[in-house]
Amino acid sequence: MLRWLIGGGREPQGLAEKSPLQTIGEEQTQNPYTELLVLKAHHDIVRFLVQLDDYRFASAGDDGIVVVWNAQTGEKLLELNGHTQKITAIITFPSLESCEEKNQLILTASADRTVIVWDGDTTRQVQRISCFQSTVKCLTVLQRLDVWLSGGNDLCVWNRKLDLLCKTSHLSDTGISALVEIPKNCVVAAVGKELIIFRLVAPTEGSLEWDILEVKRLLDHQDNILSLINVNDLSFVTGSHIGELIIWDALDWTMQAYERNFWDPSPQLDTQQEIKLCQKSNDISIHHFTCDEENVFAAVGRGLYVYSLQMKRVIACQKTAHDSNVLHIARLPNRQLISCSEDGSVRIWELREKQQLAAEPVPTGFFNMWGFGRVNKQASQPVKKQQENATSCSLELIGDLIGHSSSVEMFLYFEDHGLVTCSADHLIILWKNGERESGLRSLRLFQKLEENGDLYLAV
Repeated sequence: MLRWLIGGGREPQGLAEKSPLQTIGEEQTQNPYTELLVLKAHHDIVRFLVQLDDYRFASAGDDGIVVVWNAQTGEKLLELNGHTQKITAIITFPSLESCEEKNQLILTASADRTVIVWDGDTTRQVQRISCFQSTVKCLTVLQRLDVWLSGGNDLCVWNRKLDLLCKTSHLSDTGISALVEIPKNCVVAAVGKELIIFRLVAPTEGSLEWDILEVKRLLDHQDNILSLINVNDLSFVTGSHIGELIIWDALDWTMQAYERNFWDPSPQLDTQQEIKLCQKSNDISIHHFTCDEENVFAAVGRGLYVYSLQMKRVIACQKTAHDSNVLHIARLPNRQLISCSEDGSVRIWELREKQQLAAEPVPTGFFNMWGFGRVNKQASQPVKKQQENATSCSLELIGDLIGHSSSVEMFLYFEDHGLVTCSADHLIILWKNGERESGLRSLRLFQKLEENGDLYLAV
């Protein structure tokens, strides 16, 4: 474990002149992460991080190993060995609140077509499940029903005792890529370009068996679905390979908003030609979402976009937030956003309100934000007038964390212990609030001096 002090951000060599990337000075006065710990335990790409409690997290990746860490000190607590190929999914299965014995389980799926259930406090394997016909790509827990689901070429439902309660028939050779819980004992699964709604039927007096029923297929996406999350209790959002963003009603499964053709089509190009131009010139895949009560934040290609749920339009964007695809984003307190990318960087942004200038109307098209498509000036006049006095927002760069030498796959945020990032360089970095850490070191020193009696001697 290495501890470094970092003074500020820097650009990777050779990128400063070639890239239109927004830059930040060395001072980075709003960036609290001025110290870092480099954690070494993995031997291949580290793809997953999962929080276990207020001070512990687990990491997993292509070496098939799960490592449990102390987020405060960076200490390696446990190493879980059992898989023979890369890990494809990891989740935690907490104990029920009514249960006296608090025992948190860690579930890991692997390309070796197994799922292993681990005791989160020891290195003990609770059970190894190896009856799968394909790789499990996603895991999810339905805490209210005290069951967990595994998604591969089919969908299986398991209880805490690891009994298989029920399963679907074969769904697709491509398998389930994402899975979330929605109301009415339902889950929604992304399978290629389709969304499939399943309902879980729990045992009743008339039937002691569990069952899982397919109730609807949503066929509105035109390409593979890459991202799927819950927005709130009443809606969820999906994003596709060609930049389709759809917000769905979680109760009746209808579309609340569909955003893809955000731009004014050019009279010189038909729709298909313009889409092809955009796809060729810029990656527009929606790789990840996060959200709050007001907005959906989308990682689209190399950019970041803020979509207002109330106004049903993009209110802020950074067309080139990173030099390569943005892989993961998350909100922080105080209207801040963190993003990480294939370019090896981690950047902190702040969402700020600004008065929209009359000369710069808000783009009416999604692809206008990439600079594609010619806006018809005459058609844009009403839009300009509508936006003259409207308040829009901007994403301002306030921190640039440079420490990884390869793609940063994801991160975790701990309110008290800082930021954790994992990377294709096999490393995990624990980014620390320098001011806070300095204060803690001073406090520990005074406590030690007081214990030894040296403090009074010094006085």
